Amino acid sequence: MITGLTRGGVEWTPQFATNLDQAKCIGCGRCYKVCPRNVLDLVERELEDDDDSDDDNMMVMSLANPLDCIGCGSCGRVCPKSCYTYAPA
Repeated sequence: MITGLTRGGVEWTPQFATNLDQAKCIGCGRCYKVCPRNVLDLVERELEDDDDSDDDNMMVMSLANPLDCIGCGSCGRVCPKSCYTYAPA
């Protein structure tokens, strides 16, 4: 497990984004704006309604490059729907 120290000398273990629950995601883009790396991407999600309307598609976030995550947790702190799951390395 990767651990380190904060500038103040407190031990810190990064928590890396391992999953993003797209069923909860509202596509607000807050996490995308705060991510310091190229981890997230906005993708189209089809809702599971059986009618043939094209209006059922919406944009949601995805973990496009999860291996670029540095474990800062910024995405989860700004997410209004608690979509993220984290784990240490």
